[in-house]
Amino acid sequence: MTNGLNRRGFLASTAAAAGTLAFLGPRRLHAQEGGTLRFALSAYPPSFDAWASTGTAAGTIKLMMHRGLVSYGPDGALRGELAESWEADDEGAWVFKLREATWHDGSPVTAADVAWTVAEVAKPDSAAFRQGQLSLITAVETPDDRTVRMVTAEPLAVLPGWFAHYHMPILKEGEPRDTTIGAGPFTLESTERGVSLSLKAFDGYYKEGLPKLAGIEATVYADENLRVAALEAGDVDLSEYVPWQAMAQVEESDALKLDSVDGPFMYLTFNASRPPFDNPLVRRAVAHAIKREDIVAAAFYNRGGALAHLPIAEESEFYNPEFADAWAYDPEKAQALLAEAGYPDGFDCTLLSTAQYGMHQSTAEVCQAYLSMVGINAQLDLPEWSSRVQKGNEGSYDLAVMGTTADNNDPDGLVNVLDGSLPESFVRSYGIDTPEISALFAKGRATFDPEERRAIYREMEQVAIDTAPIAGLAWRAQGYGMKSNVEGFTNMPGQLTFYSGITLEETFFG
Repeated sequence: MTNGLNRRGFLASTAAAAGTLAFLGPRRLHAQEGGTLRFALSAYPPSFDAWASTGTAAGTIKLMMHRGLVSYGPDGALRGELAESWEADDEGAWVFKLREATWHDGSPVTAADVAWTVAEVAKPDSAAFRQGQLSLITAVETPDDRTVRMVTAEPLAVLPGWFAHYHMPILKEGEPRDTTIGAGPFTLESTERGVSLSLKAFDGYYKEGLPKLAGIEATVYADENLRVAALEAGDVDLSEYVPWQAMAQVEESDALKLDSVDGPFMYLTFNASRPPFDNPLVRRAVAHAIKREDIVAAAFYNRGGALAHLPIAEESEFYNPEFADAWAYDPEKAQALLAEAGYPDGFDCTLLSTAQYGMHQSTAEVCQAYLSMVGINAQLDLPEWSSRVQKGNEGSYDLAVMGTTADNNDPDGLVNVLDGSLPESFVRSYGIDTPEISALFAKGRATFDPEERRAIYREMEQVAIDTAPIAGLAWRAQGYGMKSNVEGFTNMPGQLTFYSGITLEETFFG
């Protein structure tokens, strides 16, 4: 077992004084000072299930209503939320100290709520986004109302980060998982299904002086062109998913500003529960069949870059340059791999994507064209987003276009994209068997030494390249557009861009 000093050294290097975060300042009079922000949402949440992965738009609404034990700040560093401090004790268990916080119904947040949440998510049939990870917690102890001790069979260096994800909020004990009672900065006032959601500031929020807004009116603009038109017309103050073809005009407008970061990535998932994509040779053939630069140009107006390896950025300490072109465009190699797999003449299949997001459809169309050149006839299936999510979860596809980020900027953040031992999810390949990858992720989670972790994840990347549990396609810029007087909202760095809704508590009109 790693000694206590090394565990604490790891904590200090990744969580940078998170436990000392203080929230100071007088509580504001929301209605008088804050105003109401009009937010352009790209999709209505498929559900309010707090622990299910249902897309970024749903995640943004969750971040208005709910909070986890920890979160990420605008600088990307782990920080406290319902937990004011945390550390690994000498036995390898993680101990969280809770701050004084209340639920939207006025009752206090307690250690019992945290223990119940962990137990519910960890149930084998929970279908929760974090079920696989939280099932590794063997016991949750609550010595008092403000202390939670999580025991695991082996030390887990990355455990605190599991509780930072927007699909892993803490819920009040006994509440249904689609409850709108949370401990976040806003309460849900009303909804018009498929159209809009109205939220108001929660006066009992645990951060003094926040939120700075009186409320948020979130209106769904599923059509990306209408979303931009609403922003330009002044009908909304802030918009997610600014389409790449409109980024320049937003940047050039005196009345607007664009906050864009690179971090999300596009990739292909496979239905590996049946032929032909149960064969890694076929999956590798697909990876080599597609010219990624054409995706970057067609879908992202060159605001991105080719991704022919696992989505680990060049800036990361875990980046391996020798793998940069591991899945490079090579149609001859693709055809040779198909022949070796027993498909010399190719085959027919369905390619799932969605027409609701232009970049998903454009990516699918480029993939379809290049796959046809090596004999793979892919029929496009382009339902609206909620149906696309359902089909992905059910395995109702052969090949699918997906776009997301890793859970965070650590390689362990890729576990939900790559690890086939986790419950089925539309964000990863269906029915995929990844025993070596699963074992290496487990080894990396149990290791605190940085050099050892780098070696482990390099080995994991090599296995992934050889077996192709996904096929990387493209990095993409992710942009929020807003009126020039909107302040405090931050597009989070790198893989954390989809966490940006956390900064709505700091948003105000300048």
